[in-house]
Amino acid sequence: MLTRGRERTETLLEKALFASRWLLAPFYMGLALSIGILLIKFVQELFQLAVKTFAASEADIILGVLTLVDLSLTGSLLLIVIFSGYENFVSKIDHSGHRDWPQWMASIDFTTLKIKLLGSIVAISAIQLLKQFMAVRTVSDRDLAWYAIIHVVFVVSSVLLALSDRLSGESKTKTEASHSPEGGNS
Repeated sequence: MLTRGRERTETLLEKALFASRWLLAPFYMGLALSIGILLIKFVQELFQLAVKTFAASEADIILGVLTLVDLSLTGSLLLIVIFSGYENFVSKIDHSGHRDWPQWMASIDFTTLKIKLLGSIVAISAIQLLKQFMAVRTVSDRDLAWYAIIHVVFVVSSVLLALSDRLSGESKTKTEASHSPEGGNS
């Protein structure tokens, strides 16, 4: 009798914990709304760039375009987080009715997500660093050095994460092979 009550409690607890994943859905909706906010900022920057096109220097135009690229990469990063996070942690998305559904959206696991995130962060950081180099006359050496150091930290972190994931993937493959019938452990 006591065991049955404990099993029922455990089952209810497990169902509640499993259902708690839906608490993440509003986070992803908030991120989707933030893409709209980025779009507003993108349109504003594009308009300002278009207005000053003929009066601006080449460096100012390049900085403006880099800002647009930066906003685009940030929006893409958010999209990756939204779709892969939702699929990995909340629920699978039925994409059978979408002809133009990108294949990568259904195939990103958590490890790939981390690597893509860091890759996007490195690209965004590189653009910020390039923008600072373009405005080198108005940026202090100290600030420029910090931008460079932060960028290098992002690059090194992403390389180490990719290396760590590759090594753990190789050891996992070796472990699986050694436990398979062909691997010798029968």
